[in-house]
Amino acid sequence: MTLTDSKAFSGFAVNDLRAARAFYEDMLGLRTSERDGLLTLHLAGDRDTLIYFKPDFTPATYTILNFPVDDINKAVDELTAKGVTFERYEGIDQDERGIHRTEGPLVAWFTDPAGNVLSVLQLP
Repeated sequence: MTLTDSKAFSGFAVNDLRAARAFYEDMLGLRTSERDGLLTLHLAGDRDTLIYFKPDFTPATYTILNFPVDDINKAVDELTAKGVTFERYEGIDQDERGIHRTEGPLVAWFTDPAGNVLSVLQLP
C-alpha cells in the first residue's frame, strides 16, 4: 500500500457541529456539506476540510486554518461587519483592527464558535 497517490485532506474537531456549520456558511460564506454526522468545508483549490464533533473537545491553541486574501484591510472590515471579532494576543504587535503588520505576512486572527483559531493573511 502506498499513500503517495492518496488524496489526503485535513480535519479538526468542534464541540457543536450545528454552530460550526452556521459560522462557516453564514459568517465566512463557505460552502459546506454534511454526511454521516461529519461536516465538510469545500474550500477553494479543491481543499476539502473535515469537521467532526468531539465530546471532550479542547480548542486548538494554534492557527488551524489560514485564509489568504489580497487585501487584509478589506477582509477584516467585511468580517467585522458580519460579527467576527478579531483576537488580540499579548506580546504581538497589532493595530486597532487586530492586524499584525510588523514581520512576516500581514495577519489577523479570529476564532470559530468552538474557539479554534483561524486567520486571514495577506502575503507579500
